[in-house]
Amino acid sequence: MHRVIEPASDIIWDSAGTIDTIDGREDLAPTSDAEWLETMNAAAVLVESGNLLKLPSRSENRSDWIEIASGLSAVGHKLIAAAEAQNADIVFDEGGNLYNVCVACHTRYWIKED
Repeated sequence: MHRVIEPASDIIWDSAGTIDTIDGREDLAPTSDAEWLETMNAAAVLVESGNLLKLPSRSENRSDWIEIASGLSAVGHKLIAAAEAQNADIVFDEGGNLYNVCVACHTRYWIKED
């Protein structure tokens, strides 16, 4: 989670929306082909992470886990398509869906450390 999914998610979230400051509005959307490629690669990490989470050793007898992992992959696929099209609006919308998938997982499976 902390070394794979979280960094990839942060790239997605840092590639969408705007920030309003006293100096004006900053658009977070990628502005170069290299930045769009970074967004697309992060989305691919999310797709494959969802696939890995569905391996039997991780998902056995946990249909809700499989549903969440499938949701992660589905959002990742939509984000890949958005990055390929260089569509910042869809990246923003799917970033919200990614957040919802993350919350669904954290609500059920957050491991509290001592």
